[in-house]
Amino acid sequence: MLQLKKSLNLEDFFRVLFENSQIELNEEILLEMEESFSFLKEFSQNKIIYGVNTGFGPMAQYKIKDKDRIQLQYNLIRSHASGSGKPMEPLYVKALMLARLNTLSLGKSGVHTSLVKVMKQLLNKEITPLIFDHGGVGASGDLVQLAHLALVLIGEGEVFYKNERRRTAEVFSEEKIEPIKIELREGLALMNGTSAMTGIGIVNVIYAQRLLDWSVFCSSAINEIVQAYDDHLSVELNASKLHRGQQKVAKRMREHLNDSKLTRDRNEHLYTENADKNTYFKEKVQEYYSLRCVPQILGPVQDTIENTARILIEEVNSANDNPIIDTKTKHVYHGGNFHGDYVALEMDKLKLVITKLSMLAERQLNYLLNSKLNDILPPFVNLGKLGLNFGMQGSQFTAVSTTAENQGLSGSMYIHSIPNNNDNQDIVNMGTNAANMTKTVIDNSFEVLSVELITIIQALRYLDINESLSSETRSKLELFNKIIPEFSEDIAMYPHIESVKQFLKKNDAYKN
Repeated sequence: MLQLKKSLNLEDFFRVLFENSQIELNEEILLEMEESFSFLKEFSQNKIIYGVNTGFGPMAQYKIKDKDRIQLQYNLIRSHASGSGKPMEPLYVKALMLARLNTLSLGKSGVHTSLVKVMKQLLNKEITPLIFDHGGVGASGDLVQLAHLALVLIGEGEVFYKNERRRTAEVFSEEKIEPIKIELREGLALMNGTSAMTGIGIVNVIYAQRLLDWSVFCSSAINEIVQAYDDHLSVELNASKLHRGQQKVAKRMREHLNDSKLTRDRNEHLYTENADKNTYFKEKVQEYYSLRCVPQILGPVQDTIENTARILIEEVNSANDNPIIDTKTKHVYHGGNFHGDYVALEMDKLKLVITKLSMLAERQLNYLLNSKLNDILPPFVNLGKLGLNFGMQGSQFTAVSTTAENQGLSGSMYIHSIPNNNDNQDIVNMGTNAANMTKTVIDNSFEVLSVELITIIQALRYLDINESLSSETRSKLELFNKIIPEFSEDIAMYPHIESVKQFLKKNDAYKN
């Protein structure tokens, strides 16, 4: 059970999204929301408050009659439920809802408690609104995506329930859920915020960290396969550069390889008395960059993931509504907290570093597949008959193609502002687009790592060095031997790539 107390962290999201923890609302939250609602109701009686008694956006100059105020909110919700493209996956919709629930629970929006109560029911009962990928421009919030959430909360639209797409009214009737009450500005408060891009972004961060851990695992295993020198992971070398991410990655690799009998000490091979008598070294004095520079390449990925997580948690615990209701100062403040620039920029940065991670995986894969580079494995790690069988040749095309798509998707959305809304929204950030593109890049990267990991397992089978492997690599080899068949004969690879991909998405590399 997660007791909601106005401040969520990444672990809270993980518990709700991946462990299906139930949510309970703290009584203090409900009291503060009631106070905010009552204050705004009284404060707005003789004043002009945006979205309470005015139109919206460029239509805000129009005063709305008291008798039309409630209809105004319904009109806003219905007219903006205009998304298109693919339906968002339920996992991401749940993250969006939890982010919006938390923001509204801060008591800065002047809304009725029915909003958070009904959202809590939907989350706990695994009822996810039909929300589409396309529609948000990231300023004035994620209006279109959040309008689809609001549409469901008023009992309209469609939901996914028990793996079926159904009318909201039917499901609410079955589950005895009462739609929310529109009393003041509930429509605008639901829609005016950054919860779609933030919710998607939080799932992206969780998956990005999992990807990074698997990339560290693959990099460590490859160091064993090629019997790399270990000083590129040393404390001394990595401490001489002051980036925390680099040092963390190097430490994790040292821990992984701690009991390996395969990585080599330079003192025993090249720093000996007779070493300088050779004029040619068959084995490389230094490994290729994709093996030797992993801490320097994945270090920025680590730092970016951590910073992005911090920014997203700050956003989810912020009031990103307009206007902001402050019961302490007894005032209503108009501004632009709905502007998603912080999230949009972080999604662009996360997308860049995960693309680089996929590029590293593709280069490591190429090293394993190219017998002229590694000089220890058959071409394409082919465990069958050379010329007749193909090994991992076909799968490499998939990894290269997918990596190239990541590179194409990695242009910035943060700077792609297109004025709209009669130029009222004259500079925006496309934050939801950025979050969705980052989601695609992350999913693609799981595919690239799946091909790399299958190749690593095939290489370990060919070399038959199990007794010399680190315990970390050996334990995973035993696990993957049950999932990945030995490809001596050519078979269709796509089911195996998909099964490994799903395993990587659902499991941590360094947790049992």
